[in-house]
Amino acid sequence: MSFGVGDGIQVGPDALTFDQVVAVARDGARVVLSDEALKRIGESRAHVEELSSRPTPVYGVSTGFGALATRHIAPELRAKLQLNIVRSHAAGSGPEVEREVVRALMLLRLRTLATGRTGVRPATARTLAALLNAGITPQVFEYGSLGCSGDLAPLAHVALALIGEGEVRDAGGVLKPAAQALDEAGIAPVELAEKEGLALLNGTDGMLGMLVLAIGDLHRLLTAADLAAAMSVEALLGTDRVFAADLQDLRPHPGQAASAANLRALLADSEIMESHRGPDCTRVQDAYSLRCSPQVNGAARDTLAHAELVAGRELASAVDNPVVLPDGRVESNGNFHGAPVAYVLDFLAVPAADVASMSERRTDRMLDKARSAGLPAFLADDPGVDSGHMIAQYTQASIVSELKRLAVPASADSIPSSAMQEDHVSMGWNSARKLRRAVDGLARVVAVEILTAARALDLRTPLRPGPATGAVVARLREAVPPPGPDRYLAPEIAAATELVLDGSLVAAAEAVTGPLS
Repeated sequence: MSFGVGDGIQVGPDALTFDQVVAVARDGARVVLSDEALKRIGESRAHVEELSSRPTPVYGVSTGFGALATRHIAPELRAKLQLNIVRSHAAGSGPEVEREVVRALMLLRLRTLATGRTGVRPATARTLAALLNAGITPQVFEYGSLGCSGDLAPLAHVALALIGEGEVRDAGGVLKPAAQALDEAGIAPVELAEKEGLALLNGTDGMLGMLVLAIGDLHRLLTAADLAAAMSVEALLGTDRVFAADLQDLRPHPGQAASAANLRALLADSEIMESHRGPDCTRVQDAYSLRCSPQVNGAARDTLAHAELVAGRELASAVDNPVVLPDGRVESNGNFHGAPVAYVLDFLAVPAADVASMSERRTDRMLDKARSAGLPAFLADDPGVDSGHMIAQYTQASIVSELKRLAVPASADSIPSSAMQEDHVSMGWNSARKLRRAVDGLARVVAVEILTAARALDLRTPLRPGPATGAVVARLREAVPPPGPDRYLAPEIAAATELVLDGSLVAAAEAVTGPLS
């Protein structure tokens, strides 16, 4: 990562793009608050300061929080109120959350501050931007968010770092006290004023950040899943006639059409496919895992498109409670409820499991001598002495079983909190955490299928695969040796997984086909 270089991504009242979120979260891109953002922040802050001087209680400014909102807080205690909400809400537990997730959360909270609807001071927003640009990442933990009143505990750990408390990791990943890291970076800790503690905590930023990251990953993985399916169809001497455009047009789902077009492009000009097109071929239709791959991978694409629609709306939102409106009113609302994000996070876990399940079935078919159209048992060099890819399929099966469990929605649950004031919550953070595991599992399952299909295609020699799938095999062979006697398989699975995740195998195919969907 290259923290602190370049002109920076402008953060203002308008929505950030998916690519901008990923650039900051994963690549360490700089951020800069726009002039319009600073103007709006200043205007809303003036409203908060004017309201704080009135005797009438205003939630979050001169009252307690949640079930304690009925208590009026005297002016001399209001700074302590904001400090206390940060300290008390930084109550996370469990494993440390990934750096990219925390950075996405920080960026999205900054963007909400930039809308001028939260009432923070410009200096507070600038300090959050400074932490991002310095590569300082607050320590956030797995458990603590119910996804309603936003991601309270995760955001509180970020706010804790802003005031110079708690633990952070510096740009080099070293864990140290926040006060030390801020001092080394030349950043002064924030002294919170009215409403600022609450404004830093009350958003769906963590679950949204994880959704945006997952969307980008799934775009790559679904293309890789089409690539895996094409290689398996080829290796199993399947037919590509079912992928014809006129057949696909009979059911006009856009994702299905895109997936089938990918398969046609990937299988074009294959000697293996041509070898069994003649009148002697008696296979009129393939098993569902081959024949129906555009329907399944395509439905996953359409689900992803819906998730993008929801994420795009959320990226354009100002999520806080209460909010400062342009006319100076400070109003309570329920926009912090994570249901819209939680539902699509759960939704995406379903096709992740199903695409992986179909991938595993194709792998198993290549390993079964009774169903593999002449391939050796388990693709072994000397079956019986060698086990070939037998246990690679076990690994797939283990992951697929886990993915099915992860497809159970977290958002269908709710546990009341805050003395029944917060009596229905979204559990969207939990939905996001399990989707991250599902995306990782899908990548590994697809990688094993590609690894197995490449071995099967090599075993079809002297017949050659198509130019596109052949290019994928060649790219894989730079990291993984060709078929032979049994050898240590885990590093080969890891290498194939990395090539799936970084897009190298799809890029090898696209060098032949042009861009795939």
